[in-house]
Amino acid sequence: MTAKMKRREFITLVGGAAAWPLAARAQQERMRRISVLANSAADDPLGQARHGAFLQGLQQAGWTIGRNVHVETRWAGGEADRLRTYAAELVALAPDVIFVTGNAGAAPMLQVTRSVPIVFVIVPDPVGAGFVDSLARPGGNATGFTSFEYGLSAKWLELLKEIAPTVTRAGVLRDPALASGPAQFAAIQSIAPSLGVEVSPVNVREVSEIERTIAALVRGPNSGLIVTGSALVAVHRHRIIALAARRKLPAVYPEGSFVRDGGLMSYGPDFLDQYRRAAGYVDRILKGEKPADLPVQAPTKYELVINLKTAKALSLEVPPTLLARADEVIE
Repeated sequence: MTAKMKRREFITLVGGAAAWPLAARAQQERMRRISVLANSAADDPLGQARHGAFLQGLQQAGWTIGRNVHVETRWAGGEADRLRTYAAELVALAPDVIFVTGNAGAAPMLQVTRSVPIVFVIVPDPVGAGFVDSLARPGGNATGFTSFEYGLSAKWLELLKEIAPTVTRAGVLRDPALASGPAQFAAIQSIAPSLGVEVSPVNVREVSEIERTIAALVRGPNSGLIVTGSALVAVHRHRIIALAARRKLPAVYPEGSFVRDGGLMSYGPDFLDQYRRAAGYVDRILKGEKPADLPVQAPTKYELVINLKTAKALSLEVPPTLLARADEVIE
């Protein structure tokens, strides 16, 4: 055998040896599966933006859809029956981890499985709802991110009085099915006397009640509205905003998307940031960590958003001090 032939065979042998670990790793890198249960409708721009933030977070953690991860999503459009049906469907796909939104998504999912890891976002009180044992040590198969701290609720009434000083009566629109409802209302009620405002709960269990309850609220003069966060409110936010405008009601909302859609003012967490952070928890679970050991986290970014066009339509003069504190002003 010539020296030239020996050199060629040696290069081929070395090249094959170098390529073998790469081929082996490619075979070993199996496709991971994530099931996503979204409460919003598939054509809801807000729901799509949040889903996009979650996917962006996955990408930043090194996951590429179609290469090393498959994401199966169901859009429930706020329908309780669909949420239950889709929860069972998604668990049946044998995912490595499940990502859900709100109590509306977490509750039916935890009824279906207590073994598949679950990451949730925008859940107001996961301990009270029975999703986790404690915030520091969740203990079961679920963990994630809370939507707010109860003290935030009092801030909504302060802001309402600041932007509309003549308000003496305020309705607190809430979903009574949520365990967080009483605590939110208690926080608002605790500061109401010092602000000279009488507050009353406005319970809404279904869409048909929204118009009737808001109409009842404005029978008295100097009325205002505080809208607390829930799946029902998020899905039907456009109707609530339109009713508040038609009834000339100054209203404070739980997040900025309401104001960008025409609401007066909001103060609450940046939920897009929460969706990106949730992707980090999904990444850690895919890499071997357990939900039981990952503490439930509170929001870290809050934003005050004001719509000057809506304020003008309500004949409200926004105080310069309030404008100066705003994170976003819509004109």
